[in-house]
Amino acid sequence: MKKLLASGKTIEDAVRSGLAQLGVNEDRVNVKVLEQPSKGLFGLIGAKEAKVELELLPDGVEEAIQFLRDVSEAMNLTVSVERVDENDAVRINVTGSDLGILIGRRGQTLDSLQYLTNIVANRHSDRHLRIVLDAEQFRERRRQTLEALSERMASKVVRTRKEIVLEPMTAQERKIIHARLQSYPNVKTYSQGDEPNRRIVIALKQ
Repeated sequence: MKKLLASGKTIEDAVRSGLAQLGVNEDRVNVKVLEQPSKGLFGLIGAKEAKVELELLPDGVEEAIQFLRDVSEAMNLTVSVERVDENDAVRINVTGSDLGILIGRRGQTLDSLQYLTNIVANRHSDRHLRIVLDAEQFRERRRQTLEALSERMASKVVRTRKEIVLEPMTAQERKIIHARLQSYPNVKTYSQGDEPNRRIVIALKQ
């Protein structure tokens, strides 16, 4: 862990000085008082400032972002990483060129990287963190693709009166289709099979 020595006329001044140098709030550090201030003789001779040691506590999200940068560098990718704090999650957006290798087929590599990123983040956090990892807005584009697919397949089920079994999808992708067709007239959806080959079935309502 990073440690920093700071001094000031009072303990509070020394801590403020150290926090300013680290660029963090007080909840991100452990403070150890090394030396109390003293006024010295007549308030002049031998006066000593307060000295403190600030130990920077790890931040799960920052550790996760550094992990992503390390992985990208190992893959010879130049990326920018943006952090967006949401109500129930932290979204990390990765942008750059040639990120197809980072996304993988239908986002499989991105999903695996998201899983590892969550492990790294929670290893360095005292509270549960949920990291949503995206690259070049892939997840939004994938959501739009899945919603369009679900509507086409639902229309086909109504037209042919035969159920359709979709390709295997992740739980998150299946959730998108279930939600999209929840209020769709005349069809119902359910999942069948075991992970990682669990599929959605679109069928006529009885």
